[in-house]
Amino acid sequence: MALNLSPELLAIIVCPDCHGDLVPRETEDGGELVCQSCGLIYPVRDDIPVLLVDEARRPG
Repeated sequence: MALNLSPELLAIIVCPDCHGDLVPRETEDGGELVCQSCGLIYPVRDDIPVLLVDEARRPG
């Protein structure tokens, strides 16, 4: 399943925790955004990024 996020949106959103760049990644459940600075992984549900630190997970 491809992520349906516009390039304009991806150009302006940043990690709410550290303000690092977010990179989209497709998963079996849809997708997620991975912070390139702190490593937090934010879910994308129904093509909407959930940019809440409480909803993010650490890699591992």
